[in-house]
Amino acid sequence: MSKIRGMRGILAPSIGATCAAALALSLAPPATAAAARPAPTAEAATRAAVAAEPDVPGSTQSLPLRSLTRERASGAVLGLTPRAVRNFSLLGVVWDDPAAELHGRVQVRARSADTGTWSGWQDVETHNADHAADPGTAEDTSGRVRGATAPLWVGPSDAVEVQVVAESSQEAGDGAAGARAGGGDDGSLPSGLRLELIDPGTADGAADGTRTGAMSAEATAVSAANDGLAPLGATEIPALTREQTQRELLTPGGTGATGRAGAADPAEQQAQAYIGARPAIVTRHGWGADESLREKTFKYTGKVKAAFVHHTATGNNYTCEQAPSVIRGIYRYHVGSMGWRDIGYNFLVDKCGKIYEGRAGGVAESVLGAHTLGFNSNTTGVAVIGSYSSKKPSAAAVEGVARLTAWKLGLHGMNPKGKTYLTSGGGNLYQKGMKVRLNVISGHRDGFNTACPGGELYSKLGSARTTAAGYQGR
Repeated sequence: MSKIRGMRGILAPSIGATCAAALALSLAPPATAAAARPAPTAEAATRAAVAAEPDVPGSTQSLPLRSLTRERASGAVLGLTPRAVRNFSLLGVVWDDPAAELHGRVQVRARSADTGTWSGWQDVETHNADHAADPGTAEDTSGRVRGATAPLWVGPSDAVEVQVVAESSQEAGDGAAGARAGGGDDGSLPSGLRLELIDPGTADGAADGTRTGAMSAEATAVSAANDGLAPLGATEIPALTREQTQRELLTPGGTGATGRAGAADPAEQQAQAYIGARPAIVTRHGWGADESLREKTFKYTGKVKAAFVHHTATGNNYTCEQAPSVIRGIYRYHVGSMGWRDIGYNFLVDKCGKIYEGRAGGVAESVLGAHTLGFNSNTTGVAVIGSYSSKKPSAAAVEGVARLTAWKLGLHGMNPKGKTYLTSGGGNLYQKGMKVRLNVISGHRDGFNTACPGGELYSKLGSARTTAAGYQGR
């Protein structure tokens, strides 16, 4: 089993409104107009079929947003002509400058590929700069990073409509504004706006233990990072009892749950004795990650002193069976559309409480994520799949967070009900270098001025702390 590597990286092959000005981006007609539109002629349908690109599993369509010559009471309207598109399931809007904020409202509708019916309008979370690599890090300064909304899961769809309404600087919400300078503070919209439509692809049998077939070199390297926890190519790391977990961790000279030899110091052994049972964790191979997308190396940080809890803000209209597809969509959006080195979260939890491996490098390792701008070092990021500003998270999801943190924090001797000190990497609440006292299980908003993880999920963190500490035997 691999050892905790501190800040070292290892090689893993291959990368594979209210104001007078408003922007409305229309890619498909309203439901009423669509219903009234005459069916295409056979000749037109044939031309469209010949011209259309074939469905490509696991792909991204990037559509620049253009101007429409039209006026309405609220101001100028810009957009794209109505259009059908290749099948997709997740979308977001990106722009060129990651320092620019989109001050405005983004709403979308999508047409179901299965039923042909249009959804109602859905809001896309625009304040997403709070999820990012720390300022000045290699991932942040790569030159590939773009500004972006949060992704939204709409399910299998074949047409889309989106509208963006710009706000003036006086009316723009605070959100993540102030974290980074520039872009849209005068009420204008960022340059280079385009719509990203993500087809997450398929992974037959993902997360159910039945996936078969040869693994790529990249996938083999990712699986090897969990050496000692599960066989090479496993789709799931199996659960252990608390006694089994302690035995793995405390065996002198053996390979503990973190890859470390059992602690020789009695005080350290006492601290490590407080650990929750290792939960079952779906591996990246299990949810079907395309390992050619991410960067080659894994990046590590120091001791995991805290867990930040997030919501993905992707909406709640997914089934637990679709969770692997949602994760594949988020992964492709984070890497291909936003320019990150890998998915930002270290772990994800679905509404049924199932736990998934996030950023590559080993679930027991101190993998450096891109989840809480300013506090990615010495922490782990746990995202509950969904949007929880007004909707309560399921009891199973909160339980999943508690089971995961009881184990993960226990590997590092951390008490889920305790406090710890973290050094800020820079953000809109704490300047770079400031030492901050935070809960060992914190919400994203504790380290950054953001709505994440949503008020309803945030209100459940006290329960998660108590439950996790109980699982550790405290």
